[in-house]
Amino acid sequence: ATLGRFGLRRTMFAGAGLVALSTLGLVGSDQFPGLVGLRFLAGIGFALWALSRHAYIAEAIPAAQRGQALSMFGGINRLGIFGGPAIGGLLAERAGIHATFGLSAALAGLALAVSVLFLKPLVKPGTPLGALHRWRLVGAGMRHNARDLAAAATAQTLGQMIRAGRFVIIPLWGAQLGLDVAQIGTIVTAGAILDVSMFIPAGMLMDRFGRKVAAVPSFALMALGIGLIPFTRDFTTLLLVAMLIGLGNGLGSGLMMTLGADLAPPGATGEFLGVWRLIGDVGAVAGPLVVGVVAAAVGLSGGAWVLAVAGWLAVFTLARLVRETRVMG
Repeated sequence: ATLGRFGLRRTMFAGAGLVALSTLGLVGSDQFPGLVGLRFLAGIGFALWALSRHAYIAEAIPAAQRGQALSMFGGINRLGIFGGPAIGGLLAERAGIHATFGLSAALAGLALAVSVLFLKPLVKPGTPLGALHRWRLVGAGMRHNARDLAAAATAQTLGQMIRAGRFVIIPLWGAQLGLDVAQIGTIVTAGAILDVSMFIPAGMLMDRFGRKVAAVPSFALMALGIGLIPFTRDFTTLLLVAMLIGLGNGLGSGLMMTLGADLAPPGATGEFLGVWRLIGDVGAVAGPLVVGVVAAAVGLSGGAWVLAVAGWLAVFTLARLVRETRVMG
């Protein structure tokens, strides 16, 4: 609703500004309630920032090139996710945690400045639609494409579940094997490097051959890798499995964002993508939770196999139930 009411650029500016200010506030805050409140505001800002950029790309880029644009968007995000903690940890060790907060706020401010200076307004033909009309379009689209959307939403939930769950299961299994922190860090980093190296070919694959051609192998490789984790016995075997999972995840870089943009009804892209993101967030929250609950009940191997089953269910859903959404260019 915020995207439709205030526009994509204004929402993007507000999100980046909120992240910058709330993170800057951490520099001078040492009380727990204040820290929680500031991080809550930062979470709102990041959600606005992420969703508005997704919607902007979905509307600005031709559908025939959407896969490449969103896979690059996803790949660049992953570079930040993987690189940020390493830089932050090094800075915190040498200059203190407040210096890390200050750098994070400065980077968010830089993102805001770049957006204000270089982001062009989108020119849309016709009269802008009111909020009620846009939500009616979303509702009508969901009713008209109920089967496709239900299948895609199921795949989105299962896919995000296995993607989020791997961040928990790999370090925990490494610790169970007796590996030290450096070895576990090496394993995670190797998987991440393979992951981010795939975003360019992933986008080309989606746009040239179809979303499903990238989606099915992506989740099949992740499900296979997650299922193999309980059979690893040392650093080398866990490293190879983590790299297999990273390869699979990289092959699906930007995949779910592209699928959501393809399914969004014209005129209500932002509203639909908000719902789409919420569906994915349910899976992202459920993944680590399921690993924890199952691991507590039957052991860590059980958690890995539950995630693997979720991955294979995502493969089946994408292969058999979700229609191909690629637009010929």
